[in-house]
Amino acid sequence: MSSERHTPARSGTAVGERTSTTRVPDDVLLDAARTCVLNGGVRRTTLTDIARTAGVSRMTLYRRYPDVRSILAALLTREFASLLRQVDATVDPSLPARSRLVRLAVATVRALVTDPLLRTVLDRDADLLLPYVTERLGSTQRLAEHTLVELITEGQADGSIRSGDPTVQARAVLLTVQSFVLSWRPATQDVAAEPLLSELRHLLEEGLTR
Repeated sequence: MSSERHTPARSGTAVGERTSTTRVPDDVLLDAARTCVLNGGVRRTTLTDIARTAGVSRMTLYRRYPDVRSILAALLTREFASLLRQVDATVDPSLPARSRLVRLAVATVRALVTDPLLRTVLDRDADLLLPYVTERLGSTQRLAEHTLVELITEGQADGSIRSGDPTVQARAVLLTVQSFVLSWRPATQDVAAEPLLSELRHLLEEGLTR
């Protein structure tokens, strides 16, 4: 009796453990997608390519990402979030919020324009990013904007940033920084990179204080 009562519980646990340990982590799929995009660009990457690179079935991949665009969006979000964390770690947290925001923005531009994944997308399939410029903000942009709103709110509290609607101010900063990233290659064809970044720093400093 006792054995029969406890057998189903043990079996249920075993099944649960098999399910969790055999589920392919999202990072494995995203790493495979990154490899494929870097090798051939977005347009030449298929779900079959990604599944093969990840060592999973196409159906396993399809259940979580129905098309290449959806996995690219997730990949860019992960890439940017990781980059933002790395850059943020280099900014002195004891500085006033405005100084931290400006340093974070400039350092993020510097990091993004040399990021292999973003560089590949811009060089080979830039038109795929057009909807995020002309139609809607994507999750990556929303993530950046959330960080900006927090810093601007802090800056207004510590007196380093002028009063105003933090959401509107964050949107303006986002659009300014975004334009530098997306237009970096043509912008630096006849203008040196460092003076251009210095000008961005000046624009943000002045815009947030006056």
